[in-house]
Amino acid sequence: MKRNRILDTDSYKTSHYLQYPPNTQTVFSYLESRGSERGWDSCVFFGLQYILKEYFDEPISYDEFYEAAAIVPKHGVPFNEAGWKRLIEKHRGRLPLRIRAVPEGTILPLHNALMTVENTDPEFFWLTSYFETQLMRLWYPITVATQSYHLKHLIFDYLEKTADDPNSEISFKLHDFGARGVSSSESAAIGGAAHLVNFQGTDTIVALRLLRDYYNHEISAYSIPAAEHSTITSWGRENEVEAYRNMLKAYAKPGSLIAVVSDSWDIYNAVENIWGETLRQEVIDSGATVVIRPDSGEPVEVVSKVMNLLADKFGTETNSKGFKVLNNVRVIQGDGVNPDSIAAILARLTEQGFSATNIAFGMGGALLQKVDRDTLKFAFKCSAIQIGGIWQDVHKDPVTDSGKRSKRGRLDLIKHRSSDGTSSYETIRIDEVGRNDESPSSTAMRTVFQDGEIYELADDSLDVIRKRASADFDVSDS
Repeated sequence: MKRNRILDTDSYKTSHYLQYPPNTQTVFSYLESRGSERGWDSCVFFGLQYILKEYFDEPISYDEFYEAAAIVPKHGVPFNEAGWKRLIEKHRGRLPLRIRAVPEGTILPLHNALMTVENTDPEFFWLTSYFETQLMRLWYPITVATQSYHLKHLIFDYLEKTADDPNSEISFKLHDFGARGVSSSESAAIGGAAHLVNFQGTDTIVALRLLRDYYNHEISAYSIPAAEHSTITSWGRENEVEAYRNMLKAYAKPGSLIAVVSDSWDIYNAVENIWGETLRQEVIDSGATVVIRPDSGEPVEVVSKVMNLLADKFGTETNSKGFKVLNNVRVIQGDGVNPDSIAAILARLTEQGFSATNIAFGMGGALLQKVDRDTLKFAFKCSAIQIGGIWQDVHKDPVTDSGKRSKRGRLDLIKHRSSDGTSSYETIRIDEVGRNDESPSSTAMRTVFQDGEIYELADDSLDVIRKRASADFDVSDS
């Protein structure tokens, strides 16, 4: 569908230009996460660079204006025809807005301002709120990146306890299987890219294109040859062995990885008798690592039984931390994978003496789709307004829900650095510290867009963003 930024808003916002007090000059708003349904205490800021480059870089055109003028009044709401025409004439369609935000990949405590937006031309005070709808969509990449980040912590904790080299393993322990489970190709690209802030394994190829085109990274993640049910079941149950053998012939080479879904009929028979007996020597002789994928049943029980069967058939070695590592084979669980099942599977395997080295996870809808704006309770709120040259605080404080209380004043986010090298963040009012909004010594925010121009600061590479997001991990730079 052809893009139209004027129409890419909520219907009621078209009427708001007449609703502000007389002599309004500037509207100042901010974005924050007001908490977490998942018990998270921090979030990963990501996705603004894509939104700015895709939706804010080009001027508003007359084509967009004429289309909006034809649709909006018939829709039953007012259309600010004079205002939009004036924007195109005066600013050549460039948006007179200033957007400041924290660097992408920054890990921030919740309840802080992540981004601020204000108009730079008093004639267009109504634009700040008008673009809330587009900018609020930051909730999606931030929430996916945040979930991925906290799952990385969970998996890494088990690797530290049970694996010899957690650093070399963590980047490929959570694989994105979510492309088919989201609402659109753009959702797959945005969510898939957000996951790759933390990991380097994906089957969502469109995420690689987004990161190449908007985040300056040519190839950001990897995958391996893998079977699906159709490529196995098309051989017929009587030829199940040949279906698996065909995978070995086609892809199993020394040092390679291949994944084979093995539950089309009987996962336990496939593991114990086919992989563990008939094809065992062929697997060993190939020099490849064969990753067995169960895809049905109760995840904890199935993974546990498959792991033990593989250990019996292929044997294990004991690593330096005293945990068993399978020879020649591994397991990837891609069904029913969510934060709870990942934790339960890792706990069970650890109890049984298996290293987390043996398992990887493929996460689909739960990674990219089973999140919404309320997962991190996102809000975009006006906190200050300038009327007749005087700034006034704006806030809400509903008696029915104190959790929706909003912040007051023109805001900035300050990074405090302590003598021991640690840092903390605090959202403050700009006027409380007696400085302007661009103080480089303490502000954690930076101007990324102003008056139609995307600043160079909003052109980070994925490498830089990954480094920020992994600052609290003992992992090598990717």
